[in-house]
Amino acid sequence: MATINIRRDVTDPFYRYKMERLMSKIEGKGNGIKTVVANLPSVSASLARPPAYVIKYFGFELGAQTNTNPKDDRWIINGAHEASKLQDSLDGFISRFVLCRSCKNPETTINVKDGRILLDCKACGQRTDVDIRHKLSGFILKNEPKGGKKTKKEKMTRRDRAKAGSQENGSANGGSPHDSNSDKGDADDGDFELAAASDDEFTKQITAEAKSIAAKTNGDIKDDEWAVDTSAEAVAARAKELPSDLKRSLAFDEEEEGEDNGVSVYDQLGTWIIDESKARGSVSKVDDVDIYKKAKELGIESKHKTLTVLAQTIFDENIVKQIPARAEMLKTMIGESEKHMKAFLGGTERFVGNDHPELIPQVPAILMGYYQHDLLSEDVAKAWGQKASKKYVDIATSRKVRQAADKFLQWLEDAESDDESDEE
Repeated sequence: MATINIRRDVTDPFYRYKMERLMSKIEGKGNGIKTVVANLPSVSASLARPPAYVIKYFGFELGAQTNTNPKDDRWIINGAHEASKLQDSLDGFISRFVLCRSCKNPETTINVKDGRILLDCKACGQRTDVDIRHKLSGFILKNEPKGGKKTKKEKMTRRDRAKAGSQENGSANGGSPHDSNSDKGDADDGDFELAAASDDEFTKQITAEAKSIAAKTNGDIKDDEWAVDTSAEAVAARAKELPSDLKRSLAFDEEEEGEDNGVSVYDQLGTWIIDESKARGSVSKVDDVDIYKKAKELGIESKHKTLTVLAQTIFDENIVKQIPARAEMLKTMIGESEKHMKAFLGGTERFVGNDHPELIPQVPAILMGYYQHDLLSEDVAKAWGQKASKKYVDIATSRKVRQAADKFLQWLEDAESDDESDEE
C-alpha cells in the first residue's frame, strides 16, 4: 500500500517517517449513515498512538460520535466523512499530539504525569507539554497509554531479575558476584538501591568533595598538591603530543565546540584522564568526582560527545568489573537521553574494536553491565544491534562488534518474549 509522509508539509520523498494514507468507507443511509476508518490501527501504529486517541480526536473535531473500543476492530465515526477530510483532521492530531515542539520530529511517546501530558522526544531528548485545554487531553488523562513498548518499571524488573540470576550463579560457583567468570556482571546486594538514587548520591559526593577541598585550601588549590600539571595550557600541550590515531579517536567537530590552543575540549578531557591514569598507576584510581568536575570545568558535563570520550578513557581491560563502580557518574551524565546512550555505545565500539580487540568476546558482558545499571535502554540496544555503522569505527570493525553482541541482543528478545507470556 502506498505511504505518505507523516508530516505532509515535508515534500522530501526520502523522509523517513511514513504512514498509510487514511482509507474510509461510508456505510448506511439516513440517520444510520456512518464512516468506517478501515486502516486506523495501521496509521495509529505509525504514529505510536492508540487508535482510540485518533478516532476520539476525529469525533471532537467533526462533532460526531465515535466508538473508542470496538470488539470487531471497526473504527466508526457517525455521519458521512470523506477520507480527504479525515486526512486533514489527522494533520491537526499529528501537530498537537505527535510532533515534538522542539524539533518537529514525530518520534515521540506520550507520558502522563501529575495531570500533565508530556511528549518525550527520542530524536532530540526534549520533553514538551501538550495543550491541556484540548478536549482530547481530558480523554488521554482518563485513558493513559497502555501496552506497546515496555515501561521503565517493567524494564527495571527484568534488569533486577538478571542481577538476581548473576548473584545466584556467583554463589552457586562458590565465588563472589564480582567473579570475572560471571557474564551478568559484578552486582551485589546494594547495587539496585544505589542505582535508584544514583544521581542524588553522586551529587552529594561531589558537594562533599568540593567542601572538603575548599576547607583545606580556603578555596585555592596549590599547584604542588597535584602530581600532574592540569592547567589548560599544560593539557593542551600534552594533547598535541598524543599519537595521531588517538587524537583522531578523541576529536569531535572542533568547529562546533570551544578550543584552547587548537585543541578541542574533548581532547583536553581525554588527555587529562590519560595523564591522571598514568600518574596514579591505574585508570581505576582516577576518581569519578574528579572526572565529573573536570568535564564541568570544560563546560561539557552535559554534552553527549563527552560520553564517547569517557567510554574510551575511564576503563581498561577489566571493563566488566569496572562498570558498576563508574555507574553512578555515568548515569548522572547520561540520564535517559537516547542521544547520550548512542554516543556512549559509539565510544565503546572504539574502545573495544580499535583499542582492545581482545575484549570483543566480552561485548555481551559489557552491554549487560550497561543495561543492568541503566546506562543503556532496551530500545537503544536493539536499534544499535540491527545495523553496522561507520560513524565511530570502520564498517568491518562495527560489524564485528555487533556480531559479538548477538548473545546479549538475543537475551533481550527472549526476556521480552517471557514477559509477554507472563502477561497472557
